[in-house]
Amino acid sequence: MRLYSESQVRSAVTPDEVIQAIRAAFARGFATLRMPVRTILELNGAVLLMMPCYDRALNAAGVKLVSVSAKAGVHATYELLDPATGISIARMEADYLTDLRTAATSAVATDLLARTDAQTLGFFGCGRQAVAHLTVLPCVRKFKRFLVCGSGRSDLKAFCAKMKHEYGLYIEAADAHTVARESDVICTCTTAREPLFDGNWLRPGTHLNLVGAFRPETREVDDITVKRSRVVVDTYDGAMKEAGDLLMPIKNGSVDRSHIVADLHEIASGKKPGRTNPDQITLFKSVGCALEDLVTAQLVYQQTSVDND
Repeated sequence: MRLYSESQVRSAVTPDEVIQAIRAAFARGFATLRMPVRTILELNGAVLLMMPCYDRALNAAGVKLVSVSAKAGVHATYELLDPATGISIARMEADYLTDLRTAATSAVATDLLARTDAQTLGFFGCGRQAVAHLTVLPCVRKFKRFLVCGSGRSDLKAFCAKMKHEYGLYIEAADAHTVARESDVICTCTTAREPLFDGNWLRPGTHLNLVGAFRPETREVDDITVKRSRVVVDTYDGAMKEAGDLLMPIKNGSVDRSHIVADLHEIASGKKPGRTNPDQITLFKSVGCALEDLVTAQLVYQQTSVDND
């Protein structure tokens, strides 16, 4: 069994490679998959997420374990399995893998849904997912301006300095109103339980990637945002079980189930259209699915096998 550290995972693949692999996987669809909706187990002060997946088309199987707690943050481990025996062939530290696959999936959605002339990328949150999205989304659009809004506890000055020093990106700290009104693409990467901004602030043509909330009782955007948007999800099953951003407005009657127009497979495969006019607001709601992890872990394994050969 191979063991991979975070640094080894990071050096094995590029964001472009992961974007292409995830897009191809969603375009193929779910017919060859066995992918239960993730199991969520409440622990004593933490939450454990278990995400198994088997893809017959890839001849690959694996399971990710994610722990989420206020004390230790979010940490993940991935076990890549031999589909013929179920025996582990690789164990990977998977914090970066999770960040990368989430941002790469958002990049796929952005490429399919955002306007081609998008220039301003706005963020809510300044944690690991914000860093991943800031460094990955420029692979699919030529952004010229970057905005970030953090919570009152966030050290935005340090975040902006880090992004400039490590990635050469100049990030402007801004309030919620500015980010919502002036961004062409918005990514919400927070642990918020309540809406981050007023949906009336969004200008026509905006695209949103919602990645922070993954529980039915938590949300990052309000009913107005959802109602104004053409809504696409990563998977219907995951969204209808976990996406509070959508479940809450459906429950209170602001929208109905039909307001979710497509999943990412239908858009990536061309079965359904993405953006249908330049002024449309598009929204991609991601709760994350095990296919994204499996594709990324398999790519890491294959790339290092090539290197070793």
